[in-house]
Amino acid sequence: MLGMKTAKQPKHLPEQSARERILHTAHDLFYGEGVRATGIDRIIEQAGVTKVTFYRHFPSKNDLIAAYLDYRHEHWMAWFCDALARTPGRAKFPLAPVVAAMKAWFNSPGYRGCAFINSVVELDGIGPWVAEVSQRHKGDMVNAIAALLPNNEQGKAVAQAAAMAVDGAIIRVQMEKKPEAALKTLELMLKALTPV
Repeated sequence: MLGMKTAKQPKHLPEQSARERILHTAHDLFYGEGVRATGIDRIIEQAGVTKVTFYRHFPSKNDLIAAYLDYRHEHWMAWFCDALARTPGRAKFPLAPVVAAMKAWFNSPGYRGCAFINSVVELDGIGPWVAEVSQRHKGDMVNAIAALLPNNEQGKAVAQAAAMAVDGAIIRVQMEKKPEAALKTLELMLKALTPV
C-alpha cells in the first residue's frame, strides 16, 4: 500500500529519474516523520542526488511539498477507489466498502494518519495553498464515497457525513494506535447514516 513503509532505507529502482527519486524519498520521509522535521539535506542524501540536481527539479522546499501532496493524492485516491471496488456493498449497508478500506489502511505498516490533515496542521502559515490542496483531496474522497450511494441530494449529504466520520476515525487511530475501537465506531456511524 502506498507510502506505508518506513522512511529509514528508501529503495530506489535503477530506472527512476532523479526527480522520481527525490519525490519518492520526500514522500516517505514527509509522511513517516513530518514535513517540518525533514530537511532538504536529508532528502538529497537519501535520494542519492546532488544539491544542484535537487534544486533544478524543486527550486524550494515548498515546491517539493506541493509535489509531495499531489503525488500522495494521486496514489492514495487510486488505492482508495480500488479498495472500495474490491469490497462489495450490501443492500442494507452500502458503505461497507469504506469500513473495509479503512481497516486495511489503519492496519498497514507505517500508518501515520492522513497526509492532508497532517499537512494542514503542521504547515499552517506557509500559505493557503496547503488547505486548498487538502480540501480538493477531501472532495475527491467524498466523491468516491458518494459513488457507493444513490445519486441524489441525500446520497451527497450522506457521503459528506461519512467522509467526516472517516476523518474522525483517521485521527483517533493516529492518536491511539489501535484501530479496532475506531473501526467499530466508524461502522456504527456509517450504518446510522444509511438506514434501510
